[in-house]
Amino acid sequence: MSVPFIQQLRVGSYVLGQKLKGQSRYPLVLMLEPLFQCNLACAGCGKIDYEDDILRRRVSVDQALAAADECGAPVVSIPGGEPLIHREMPEIVRGLVARKRFVYLCTNALLLEKKLEEYDPSVYLTFSVHLDGLRERHDESVCREGVFDVAVHAIRKALDLGHRVTVNCTLFNGEDPKEVADFFDYAMELGVEAITVSPGYSYERPPRQDVFLPRSRSKELFRNIFRLGRERQVKGKAQGQSQKKWRFNQSGLFLDFLAGNQTYQCTPWSSVTYNVFGWQRPCYLLVDEGHADSFADLMDNTDWDAYGVGRNPKCNNCMTHCGYEGTAVEDTFRKPLHALKVMLKGPDLDSPKAPEMPLVKVHDAAGPAADDTPRIAVDEVRG
Repeated sequence: MSVPFIQQLRVGSYVLGQKLKGQSRYPLVLMLEPLFQCNLACAGCGKIDYEDDILRRRVSVDQALAAADECGAPVVSIPGGEPLIHREMPEIVRGLVARKRFVYLCTNALLLEKKLEEYDPSVYLTFSVHLDGLRERHDESVCREGVFDVAVHAIRKALDLGHRVTVNCTLFNGEDPKEVADFFDYAMELGVEAITVSPGYSYERPPRQDVFLPRSRSKELFRNIFRLGRERQVKGKAQGQSQKKWRFNQSGLFLDFLAGNQTYQCTPWSSVTYNVFGWQRPCYLLVDEGHADSFADLMDNTDWDAYGVGRNPKCNNCMTHCGYEGTAVEDTFRKPLHALKVMLKGPDLDSPKAPEMPLVKVHDAAGPAADDTPRIAVDEVRG
């Protein structure tokens, strides 16, 4: 994990404070989605499929800051759409930074170099640049040639100006572990602070559903990627070469989960979403489950037990960080020595994988099953 100590300290203190208050459900991250409009049409994203009047909507500065105050989460992730399209984004970011929230401003970087002068470098601000691989793979993912080169040039400029920069990488079906490992090596050489990685999840709106990974395939993919990283470290040391270790902007136990070593349930309340419709139930990815009038309404009146693996067919293949990073952080507090071991040694890549939760039967209306994990009926899971 590569996160500044002040951020680790602030987030750790926040979690400890929630525990001392007896809170069992609390957000670690506010997913502040200020618009759905974007200047790309990626195969794995359905945000721009909204009607034109919705694409023209914006979360205002006052609404954004009020949501952050109401929620209280120490980290604010700003996805989209493309947030840099929002004319008031610099003001929103300044307001969040003034509140000492750790802001991850997500961007495809097409506008980043042009907009950099509007943002002051700060430990509280990170540009999280969307890169799904090296040039050919990334441009294929975003369905436009040349985007990779623009993003890399903008990343270098942001780093030169003293900004914190991470890359946000989503892995899809058909990934080659070696190509992913090559990309991770490239990201480290590029000089970014860390990588945020997650398997793509087949939620309802993307125009293509064949690009997403089922859970069992995700775990095998991550094991193979992490194994390559470990082998390259060993080979580099043996040859007296400097091989940079991959840095991830995620907890060790979440990476351990991706490698199939943890049987985790989703904690959707750990990353709550506020967008142009209000507070979205239950998470960033399930967009058709309704909205709450306030943060308190979201937390108190959402049927949280209706979501997650073994509870809802829509959740069957999800392993994304917005649902499981909070679970991993909670487990870190429960098992600190184990978490420290995983952080120091990395995920176990040789032992049998942890048992998977039985999945809710996927009925015809939800489409065919996309995984080889056994399904059981809804009543059997809940009974």
